[in-house]
Amino acid sequence: MTKKSSKKTAASPADAGDKTAQGICHLVGAGPGDPGLLTLKGRECLEQAEVVVYDYLSNAELLSHVPAGAEIIYAGKTAGRHALRQEETNALLVKHTAAGKRVVRLKGGDPFLFGRGGEEAQELAAAGLRFEIVPGVTSAIGGLAYAGIPVTHRASNAVLTIFTGHEEPGKETSGIDYKAIATAPGTKVMLMGVERLGPITEQLAAAGMPEGTPVALVRWATTGRHQTLTGTLGTIAALALEKEFKAPAIAVFGDVVKLRETLNWFESSPLFGKRIAVTRTRQQAGGLLAQLRGMGADAYELPTIRIEPPAEKTAFVEALADVRTYDWIVFTSPNGVEAFFNAFFAAHEDARDLGGARIAVIGNGTARKVREYRFAVDLIPKEFVAESLLEEFKEMNVEHLKMLLPRAAGAREMLAVELEKLGAIVDDVPVYRTVPETGDVSGGIRRFREEGADMITFTSASTADHFMALNLPLPKGLATASIGPVTSEEMRKLGLPVDLEAPQHDIPGLVQAISTFYASSK
Repeated sequence: MTKKSSKKTAASPADAGDKTAQGICHLVGAGPGDPGLLTLKGRECLEQAEVVVYDYLSNAELLSHVPAGAEIIYAGKTAGRHALRQEETNALLVKHTAAGKRVVRLKGGDPFLFGRGGEEAQELAAAGLRFEIVPGVTSAIGGLAYAGIPVTHRASNAVLTIFTGHEEPGKETSGIDYKAIATAPGTKVMLMGVERLGPITEQLAAAGMPEGTPVALVRWATTGRHQTLTGTLGTIAALALEKEFKAPAIAVFGDVVKLRETLNWFESSPLFGKRIAVTRTRQQAGGLLAQLRGMGADAYELPTIRIEPPAEKTAFVEALADVRTYDWIVFTSPNGVEAFFNAFFAAHEDARDLGGARIAVIGNGTARKVREYRFAVDLIPKEFVAESLLEEFKEMNVEHLKMLLPRAAGAREMLAVELEKLGAIVDDVPVYRTVPETGDVSGGIRRFREEGADMITFTSASTADHFMALNLPLPKGLATASIGPVTSEEMRKLGLPVDLEAPQHDIPGLVQAISTFYASSK
């Protein structure tokens, strides 16, 4: 609920002295597409937002930073289709800001570079409302950098001209001075307008730009769908039609295009162009997505599960109360570590209350999560599976030792049963549960249904279970990747093939296995 000042009963846009009560609108540049190019300031705004109004060119994955319960409004515009008219968007920003909300207007690229951010800021200013501009990385520079094209270079030019190829509909005369652009020195970058590329290149040629001028088009810049098409002023329009090179795209004119021959770093990445769907929780998908994207993949999240507290908490509460009595605490997943320690520190102020328990884990990822809480790991098996951990315990005397297994509700019983056979006293305690992810904020489910994928990854048995429950059509040629034997076993039970299984059963091992899979298929 919005807290209102006791001195004022209502917010009035005309009352400039009431700006604090009215809230604030942050006009945030989302960058050119790669979610890693969002600024720290932009992320901070999203994390505190109560209302988010976002554009077509704003990567929907950025909405993962938005708090649960925030209102999210799509105001995207594509050629001929507007979710909201600009006047409606302006009115929304004014309405929610005046209501005392923290509003984020998330805009592709930079809000002040052909993004109508200036118009929206004017509307807020006219209403007497607080606003802040958070600049973003523009595709005019960042997008071309991913294509290996620097917009300036000491050896060839020191001038940059940026213009739009898409002017306000209904204007009787063009505001673009093609003569000035064609004859200006240096690099010229055109944002938008690829659908009018033929007439635009004709006007540039007529205004004096040489037909042999190198030109490049870059589509979906900085994302895994990134594409580049090169030609000259005289050929690029026909090439774009032939290759069906459509928006969203930018165009660059000038000798700097030639530098792409040696500076094309992104498109030469080992997984470039491979569409990979990642089925993890939204909170966990980021690490795997980042590693796959770092290798050039068009990786997108397709969350099938989310983590929630256990339905029955009595056993967990009792285990926390008696935590000092355990000889071993055995973690089988990072989720178990996080759920346990978050609850532990909510109940205990002193880390020493954990007592003298030693800690065993399965997998490097689980070990890293334990170390985040400043605890050491005493035992990690060579193979990242429960069977390997059990073999380690068989090498020592665990008879009458008390062990706590904080795990997912419904986890495999094998480890607990076999440890009890060795004489251990085992408390197998559910500390979290996995439930189906019902939302599709990032658009991954829609994208999988409409575009498919080259590969889909499964990092646990539950991700496979809940993926199949979505009843999505499996595209022809889809490859499947499993993080380890337990996941693979569940996939086969569900009728899913296992095209590759990571020899090292953690996220880095899975990424390496995917890289090897595609390298061997070349």
